[in-house]
Amino acid sequence: MAGVSVQAFRRQGRRFGAGLVCSEMVSCAGLHHGNERTLGYLRIAADEHPLAVQVFGSEPSLMAEAARMVEAAGADLVDVNFGCPVRKVTKTGAGATLLDDTDRACRIVRAVSSSVSIPVTVKMRRGLEDGSRTCLELGPRLVEAGAASLTLHPRSARQMYTGSADHSLTAELVSLVDVPIVASGDVLSRERAEEVLADTGAQAVMIGRAAQGNPWALREILRGPGREPSRDEVAAELCLFVRETVRELGERRASGFLKKFYGWYLRGRFPKQLVQELVRLRATEEVVRRLLHEAPGSAFVLQRLEAELPTGDEVVLDLPISAYGGG
Repeated sequence: MAGVSVQAFRRQGRRFGAGLVCSEMVSCAGLHHGNERTLGYLRIAADEHPLAVQVFGSEPSLMAEAARMVEAAGADLVDVNFGCPVRKVTKTGAGATLLDDTDRACRIVRAVSSSVSIPVTVKMRRGLEDGSRTCLELGPRLVEAGAASLTLHPRSARQMYTGSADHSLTAELVSLVDVPIVASGDVLSRERAEEVLADTGAQAVMIGRAAQGNPWALREILRGPGREPSRDEVAAELCLFVRETVRELGERRASGFLKKFYGWYLRGRFPKQLVQELVRLRATEEVVRRLLHEAPGSAFVLQRLEAELPTGDEVVLDLPISAYGGG
């Protein structure tokens, strides 16, 4: 969820019922070097808890240092990424590459878990190659090294997001360890969530892409099918998301970051020409005005949503993070 799970996204997930939200990946090297943008990932709002901050890297000592910073920032969990298949991460020896370097993976988890008092969890894929069963060998070793929970996305790194998640592996992993297992991958509905939980014995499911532009999916998975959101509700949620993202990232960064969200929210709900128009607008408040014009009743919904937002203080490290260093 890199480039997606900013604070505004996580806070929205909590409003719609997510039991735990997670940051996007945070580079341990970026934290070590005091990179301002990386430090901004540690900005935590009072209404995000419980929150996991996910870190990635290949050096145990730097990962331990990053974990201590995550704990100091107020996170409830440190999540270690052994699943990212993206080249710019794997070429550094981090992410899914560590599935092929199991000794180093265990050293990382041992170093991280011994450096903090909050729980340490691990997210991983099945392995690097299609058909790999590395996760079943590695999982018990990670628990022995200190992992309090494991999340399995049972695709290979080579698959990226193609094909389907093989949750028979999730069931096998559950049988091998005595810590909670979270099932990730292809959970798009309550029916599918119930099926995965029943078939695997996992204690929870993780929702990612299904919630992009569709927070109502979280509510449906938790409670069962309900009515579809109205155009006014969709437009109001997008307007709120735009404003909250600008508060977090600043206008300059947010205006580019938000463009992908317009399609995620509006396709199939509004004319595609509207998405094309919004992408061309330069200022985010122009986007908000256009949405309010397209769905006039959304102004009243937006006013209610903004009034209901909590106003708790953010918790930040005592570090030089500027107003534009978040996210």
